[in-house]
Amino acid sequence: MTKKMWGGRFAEAAAASVEEYTQSESFDRALCREDILGSKAHARMLGKVGIISPEEALSLGHGLDQVLAEIEAGTFVWRRELEDVHMNIERRLTEIVGPVGGKLHTARSRNDQVCLDFRLHVDARLGRWSAELARLVNVLCERAEEHGATLLPGCTHLQPAQPVSLAQHLLAYAQMFRRDFERLQDCLKRVRVSPLGAAALAGTTHPIDPAQVAEDVGFLSTFANSMDAVSDRDFALEALFCGSVIMMHLSRLCEELILWANPNFGYVRLPDAYSTGSSIMPQKKNPDVCELMRGKTGRVYGALTSLLTLMKGLPLTYNRDMQEDKEPFFDADRTVSSSVAIMADMLGVLEFVPEAMRRALAKGFLNATELADYLAAKGLPFREAHHATGAAVALAEKKGVGLEDLNLEELRAFSPLVEQDVFAVLEFEAAVARRNLAGGTGPESCAGQIVALRAWLAGIR
Repeated sequence: MTKKMWGGRFAEAAAASVEEYTQSESFDRALCREDILGSKAHARMLGKVGIISPEEALSLGHGLDQVLAEIEAGTFVWRRELEDVHMNIERRLTEIVGPVGGKLHTARSRNDQVCLDFRLHVDARLGRWSAELARLVNVLCERAEEHGATLLPGCTHLQPAQPVSLAQHLLAYAQMFRRDFERLQDCLKRVRVSPLGAAALAGTTHPIDPAQVAEDVGFLSTFANSMDAVSDRDFALEALFCGSVIMMHLSRLCEELILWANPNFGYVRLPDAYSTGSSIMPQKKNPDVCELMRGKTGRVYGALTSLLTLMKGLPLTYNRDMQEDKEPFFDADRTVSSSVAIMADMLGVLEFVPEAMRRALAKGFLNATELADYLAAKGLPFREAHHATGAAVALAEKKGVGLEDLNLEELRAFSPLVEQDVFAVLEFEAAVARRNLAGGTGPESCAGQIVALRAWLAGIR
């Protein structure tokens, strides 16, 4: 049997089924680069504080570089019986550098080692999510700038409410994804905490320098409590929460694109590269990318729920249950990173149909609020103005016309305050143009939003 690095007190080998059941090498090898990065930092620190000699630290660093080169070249032999990424790397390192390889694990445990690896991995992946979110915000700004004069029905309850600009609609999502980016940056403050030095759970008696390791790997601080350091995964939970919110925002946008692509709306034409057809209906162009993204949102929610459930009953400190913490994150990462990137690519080539949006403005009396506000501005109490406008809508609906199609005499029947200037107020363009308060749908407001978002993008770069 293969001698386990922890097997000194064991006389009998693990059952084959147990070997397979307990191994994590098949998936935690994804942490190999982070494991080598953390190990090199640990070796340098051990050399600096005198626990090993400078020559030994240098030898360990060179050996770890060779291990990484073999992994990247695809020549590294992963051995399932060595259980995990850490033991595989350490065993190969010892083959390369000799007995000094056994000194690398001085003053650390797999408990603080794996936590550092996982934190480094989450750090890197949140950086990727952030970059893709910034690109998505930029694409939304570009498309919004193209469509400052394009109007469509704004909805509440999925019913026509008021006219808005397409720019304002797109910029709403830009703001969501900006907040997602900012949420990730705040999460990273808690990810970038080095646990190395916590050892198994109680710290170490060796005179190490945890702050050096933290600085070496680019982290902001070190652990405050050794038991907490090795036993919590709230940094991964927070990352998965952030990923869940990102997917929720993407799913909302997907839902609208799915509706807008339906010919009954016709607001967009889906690019061929982001659509599929039907095996039986030749005319079909299905929004499958959006539907899959909407569906994959539940997958990320599941990863968050899985890790919450995993952690909820664990006593201090490390428990083997926590081996199950990585696969949910790995899966969520694949989903989030690819979804944000694909959405940015798709929005960049999506064709909007302004004329279809314009036709939709004529349905649903979207200028009713304009008439109510007009009467209120003339001095009529708003509740009375609201009632008068509702009666006017009822008449227009009965006649099968829009409010703007009623003549002056018909409108004055609901209030003598109505004058000829009401027709300018009822124009959809005027309704949008008047809403230039900060954050509104007016063209000046939307232009200002774009300027502010681009300044923010320039700042984060």
